[in-house]
Amino acid sequence: MSELDKYKQKRRIGRTPEPKAEKRRSDSGRVFVVQKHRASHLHYDFRLEDRGVLKSWAIPKGPSLDPAVKRLAMAVEDHPLDYAQFEGVIPEGEYGGGTVMIWDRGDYRPEGTDDVEAALRKGELKFVLNGSKLKGSWVLIRTRNTQWLLIKHRDSYASPDDVAVSQPTSVVTRRTLAEIAAHEGGDVDKAATGDPQGSQRTGTKDVGHGNVGQAARRPSKKTLRERRNLR
Repeated sequence: MSELDKYKQKRRIGRTPEPKAEKRRSDSGRVFVVQKHRASHLHYDFRLEDRGVLKSWAIPKGPSLDPAVKRLAMAVEDHPLDYAQFEGVIPEGEYGGGTVMIWDRGDYRPEGTDDVEAALRKGELKFVLNGSKLKGSWVLIRTRNTQWLLIKHRDSYASPDDVAVSQPTSVVTRRTLAEIAAHEGGDVDKAATGDPQGSQRTGTKDVGHGNVGQAARRPSKKTLRERRNLR
């Protein structure tokens, strides 16, 4: 089974704006992205590029800048590199249905090894992030099976600040989850439950879509049919 087979099996491409399962490498080969995802529940998808795919973990409470806080990170299927550009709405009824935000992104550098795959097999990967919200040294440690912990190392970027609350919007478009849902034809009320209280802005004015993939900006076919039925 190839790295992206599980990704393909779980999705009906054509019914969801998510990228196709195509393996390719970025210029640096070391992209990282964190996507805030309000599906059946809110979580943060943490992804590191390696060997043409995005190794992925679901973090229920999001990354923490506090070295004393150990965040549960559940390993999930590899994703294609193009997924790092995806911000939008996965139609309800599809796998992972809900609103997706590019919460942070940048590049990373493994520490103590050049072989990320081997480090993950051993159950411990140390790395340095260079994002907009997440920076400095971190470690992923496997505790059992698909269960890992994401921990911030003590350095100049460590902080007691709850960055998921203090910086809740998209690093690309500056939108909240509710605004993304409103712009992309998603469930605004559901998406809003993933935004901290006080972060919602009144109205749904266009705050720009930045460098987000065209597919992620289009309403789903289901949404378009529903809009026509309302006319």
